[in-house]
Amino acid sequence: MTREEKKEVIDSLTEKFRENPFFYITNAAGFSVAEVNAFRRTCYERGVEYKVYKNTLIKKALENLDADFSQLDESLKGFSGIIFSKETSNLPAKVLLDFRKKMGKKETRPVFKGASIDSDIFVGEENLEMLSKLKSKQELLGDLLGLLQSPAMNLISALQSGQNNLGGVLKALEERGEQ
Repeated sequence: MTREEKKEVIDSLTEKFRENPFFYITNAAGFSVAEVNAFRRTCYERGVEYKVYKNTLIKKALENLDADFSQLDESLKGFSGIIFSKETSNLPAKVLLDFRKKMGKKETRPVFKGASIDSDIFVGEENLEMLSKLKSKQELLGDLLGLLQSPAMNLISALQSGQNNLGGVLKALEERGEQ
């Protein structure tokens, strides 16, 4: 690969990192061609992109960004592939876990090496399960909206149900006061 080709790959990869706030680094060493193609197909079907790059090119592309990704340096050893996701932070983790389950035999490939979620760094296989349970921005906004609407909805519901009973309650209190 010539210097110009490397520069093009680095520039292209830098742009991908800028466009995709969520990316996961995996190690799929030992995969057969059929398994890698099956994983790529799974990623494509789920709306994420998986590509394999040389570690030195990944490091140089990350250095071109404003954030500090030095924590991922340990992850950039061996056979590295990157899963890019534009909108959902937990989708790559779910894709990894679902693919492993589909492969069966307690498969642990592709191995999760590290991830960047809005510039927060997660390193190590032990974080994959937690990352798969993260809620997306839309889910969090929906939960927040539900929490904000809940007291108002309860008040409206109480007022509407009490409209038939309010007269009865007032009458009962009035009768109690006469005795």
